[in-house]
Amino acid sequence: MSKFQIDIDFSNIDLASLETEEDFQREARTLLPKVLVKLGESVGEKTWEELQQKLQGSGGKLKSSPSEKRKFMQETGRTYQRNASKRERQELEDYIVEQLRQHKQQRST
Repeated sequence: MSKFQIDIDFSNIDLASLETEEDFQREARTLLPKVLVKLGESVGEKTWEELQQKLQGSGGKLKSSPSEKRKFMQETGRTYQRNASKRERQELEDYIVEQLRQHKQQRST
């Protein structure tokens, strides 16, 4: 089980063209920036929910407008993309390759 729990959009990828390890890695590198943002937004959403629960528990005022939440998530996503370590990037790239392989295999059966 991977530590990443993120859905990746493969709808615009020609899976049939992915044959070699290099093909998979090149496609993963292309997808990496968007996936980093999406992962960061996922973290941002969880963080937002936790903050709201803590504020509610302490009697604080909730900032629960959908636009504020979305802005927070987008900002967290961009920050995560900019600040991800080389190790995190490599782990995520490996995960994308793994997901590409699984998706290609599912499509061919």
